[in-house]
Amino acid sequence: MQPQCDLRGLWLLLLSLFLLLFEEARAGRPLVSCPAACLCASNILSCSKQQLPNVPHSLPSYTALLDLSHNNLSRLRAEWTPTRLTHLHSLLLSHNQLNFISSEAFSPVPNLRYLDLSSNQLRTLDEFLFSELQALEVLLLYNNHIMAVDRCAFDDVVQLQKLYLSQNQISRFPLELVKEGAKLPKLTLLDLSSNKLKNLPLPDLQKLPAWIKNGLYLHNNPLHCDCELYQLFSHWQYRQLSSVMDFQEDLYCMSSKKLHNVFSLSFLNCSEYKERAWEAHLGDTLTIKCDTKQQGMTKVWVTPSNERVLDEVANSTVTVSKDGSLHFRRVQVEDGGVYTCYAVGEAFNETLSVELKVYNFTLHGHHDTLNTAYTTLVGCILSVVLVLIYLYLTPCRCWCRGVEKPSSHQGDSLSSSMLSTTPNHDPMAGGDKDDGFDQRVAFLEPAGPGQGQNGKLKPGNTLPVPEATGKGQRRMSDPESVSSVFSDTPIVV
Repeated sequence: MQPQCDLRGLWLLLLSLFLLLFEEARAGRPLVSCPAACLCASNILSCSKQQLPNVPHSLPSYTALLDLSHNNLSRLRAEWTPTRLTHLHSLLLSHNQLNFISSEAFSPVPNLRYLDLSSNQLRTLDEFLFSELQALEVLLLYNNHIMAVDRCAFDDVVQLQKLYLSQNQISRFPLELVKEGAKLPKLTLLDLSSNKLKNLPLPDLQKLPAWIKNGLYLHNNPLHCDCELYQLFSHWQYRQLSSVMDFQEDLYCMSSKKLHNVFSLSFLNCSEYKERAWEAHLGDTLTIKCDTKQQGMTKVWVTPSNERVLDEVANSTVTVSKDGSLHFRRVQVEDGGVYTCYAVGEAFNETLSVELKVYNFTLHGHHDTLNTAYTTLVGCILSVVLVLIYLYLTPCRCWCRGVEKPSSHQGDSLSSSMLSTTPNHDPMAGGDKDDGFDQRVAFLEPAGPGQGQNGKLKPGNTLPVPEATGKGQRRMSDPESVSSVFSDTPIVV
């Protein structure tokens, strides 16, 4: 009976071990012990300061934080861990000798949110290096030897919020990283201090929203001194941005191989910074943003008359959009003044004032009608051209007829036009004429004291006509037939 009892106990022990293995397998936690060189506490593995040349194998799949800092790791290959670490959210690799990282090295850790690669020997950031880390929020790369950053190195890293690239050898500003809505839409901190930046894309940096500029650190760089750089940082100082206020003494530039503080450029005679007002014309559509230093703040706008601007209202020309911007549908003169934005956030509150100047005339684009100044200029040119055409195309005076003898009549009517082609003659005078009327064209204008205000001769004020010599008297033109000072209508007399 005793052997049977021992056999039964052995079977029970084996069954218990089997059930235990089954439960572990079902929970997704294989029976992997803590690596010999590491200290394990629950799901935290600390393998720091062990002079490790390679990453320990057989890491537990439930690892959430892995500390491999202060070792002798030189290369991070694609197969650095045979186990897929889907629970890993923090990986510390600082203070190693890393000079190579495979583009597939981060495939086993797709849910990583914190990656520390600082104080290594990295020289370049190749394309798609971090593309597998779509959940990454913080990336530390400071104190390396990075000289080039590929434009595609951070593709698909859409959750990245903080990127530390200080104390490297970067000489080109990676503008594509900070453009709003570009590669890194959630980036709020970019540290490029202590690099080799000499020139900055100043107009592009000035257009960035305040919440990006607030975390854009550029101190300790050999920037080129000029007034545009001074205006840029003076604006940031005026807005009390942390990137300038925290490191004012370390913001310097180079001129004639000498270092100068950016705010002490008196030798350039730069003008003092002044906040510019928004400008608009009658009928313009305008949107003014509440440019806060933090995203996601609740924004309230107040008009110059101290009235709150309501949200989307059908009949109102001034409304607040969903993103907190002040929107004008058709700007009017009375819309000018100082508008105030009150922003409330989790960390702090902020008050911004924006001045709007409205010009009392419309300004159309190049596809619309011409503006007033241009229309006036064109009108003047057209007037000059028309006068020249009128002078050159009017009928020739009598003196341009070289063959015809000059007229001997002195009794032309004083009311005939100064631009008449020939004097008016009596159609019945002279025997060498035909029996019919001698038809000639004259442009008539009234002259003399008998002229009225409406361009017609007053009745009863017809001037006497002196007697003609040789051919009889000349017939007077009907004063009522003169309708305009410069009438272009030919009159048959």
